[in-house]
Amino acid sequence: MEKVQPQTSYTSRTSQVISLEKGKLPPQAIDLEEVVLGAMMIDKKGVDEVIDILHPDVFYKESHQHIFEAIYKLFQNSEPVDLLTVSAQLKKEKKLDLVGGEFYLIQLTQKVASSAHIEFHARIILQKYIQRTLIKISSEIIEEAYDEGTDVFDLLDNAEAKLYEVTQGNLKRSSETAQSLVIQAKKKIEEIANREGLSGIPSGFTQVDKLTSGWQPSDLIIIAARPGMGKTAMTLSMARNMAVNYNIPVAFFSLEMSSVQLITRLISSETGLSSEKLRTGNLAKHEWEQLNVKVKDLEKAPLYIDDTPSLSIFDLRAKARRLASQYGVKLIMIDYLQLMTAGGSQKGGNREQEISTISRNLKALAKELNVPVIALSQLSRAVETRGGSKRPLLSDLRESGAIEQDADIVSFIYRPEYYKIDEWDDEERTPTAGQAEFIVAKHRNGGLDEIRLKFVGHLGRFENLELFDFPTEIHSRMNDAANDDTFKTEHFPSADEAFGSSMNDDEITPSGGDDGIPF
Repeated sequence: MEKVQPQTSYTSRTSQVISLEKGKLPPQAIDLEEVVLGAMMIDKKGVDEVIDILHPDVFYKESHQHIFEAIYKLFQNSEPVDLLTVSAQLKKEKKLDLVGGEFYLIQLTQKVASSAHIEFHARIILQKYIQRTLIKISSEIIEEAYDEGTDVFDLLDNAEAKLYEVTQGNLKRSSETAQSLVIQAKKKIEEIANREGLSGIPSGFTQVDKLTSGWQPSDLIIIAARPGMGKTAMTLSMARNMAVNYNIPVAFFSLEMSSVQLITRLISSETGLSSEKLRTGNLAKHEWEQLNVKVKDLEKAPLYIDDTPSLSIFDLRAKARRLASQYGVKLIMIDYLQLMTAGGSQKGGNREQEISTISRNLKALAKELNVPVIALSQLSRAVETRGGSKRPLLSDLRESGAIEQDADIVSFIYRPEYYKIDEWDDEERTPTAGQAEFIVAKHRNGGLDEIRLKFVGHLGRFENLELFDFPTEIHSRMNDAANDDTFKTEHFPSADEAFGSSMNDDEITPSGGDDGIPF
């Protein structure tokens, strides 16, 4: 008997490749595609249930793609969907013969009696499409991985971005028609009109939200200031307002401070206990009770802090995608931009180019996840050498003009008190103690403003500044009696009374230190 030689490992490997790449049909469910299309043509309820789940590309057969496109256009135009209207729409587009004529449409409607279980069937079709897409993406990744000229960090980022798109069910389309975009825009405007409140994510600061209508999805917001102005305190105050007051999931990437230090600041802000007491643990019995009671809301808040040092923009994008997918994060904060690295092919290059890469990628991340991204930024020392009030300008943005170019909103934090300036340069000459100005210097989709906020230094937080609105008559009388000390004393409150709330008794140290302003 002739001895059969075993196959070589080379032959075995070759047969595996043939089996994977040539010997299998792509995942498909043509029978379910027929049932779903038939159900959509005989029952309006079927159209309503799956029109937002499916799109033309999910169908394996090209003829089925054309039929769904016809149904979708009828739905968009608020026209009835049935055998006759779909046939007429296909005939109008000169695709009726391409799909098999009216006879094929009739066959589709005869395959089903009702739209029962249509959503379940549609999701199976979508699953098959996702499987086909994963095969395509995997093939592209394999091909790119074999290319020696491909940067490995770029490859990782692109691979994760493509897989994230599949996870979200938001696979990119090459383009969208003006008609579909106008419909989307009108729908969004109607939702905003019917909804009370803001169109974006509220910051918790009344005047800021009034100016911006909340932080808008896909926007890159830069908050810049010199060291000691309160950048971290500002973003932590906003993060707290969003997560605690509005239950909005927020991701906070801290490259400067540890997560425990950040949460300790939040505990100080939430409980009213100074950071010095929390650091030493020197609390009275009632303060322990105060601590245990007031941190409960903070414990339940959907706030996710990542304190990875020297985080690269590629790692940040990967982490942000996972947080958005896993926890539904609606806003991302980064403290701060200049501590990030570009990674990949930009690593070790010109610092200005590196910052440009980081800025550009942050804007791309905001668009990809469709969430606001707030990034803190340092200002150059030119602010300190400038005479007068030392108010920051757009030209003070450190290391790159690309930050100003990429950002939708550029804002500054300015506290005259830090520079030993006792009064605001305004008509009333109001005191600057415990106050800050949030300056919106660039706003791509809105106006500019200089908004005053209250700064509680020893608790490391910003609050709304409560102002009294004097009637016009009193304003007039005040001007007439400007030199009458008796009148002013009797009829007008002092600065402490005018700008105060229950927190006005807090002592604020105007210089460095844990109870001062090192934020």
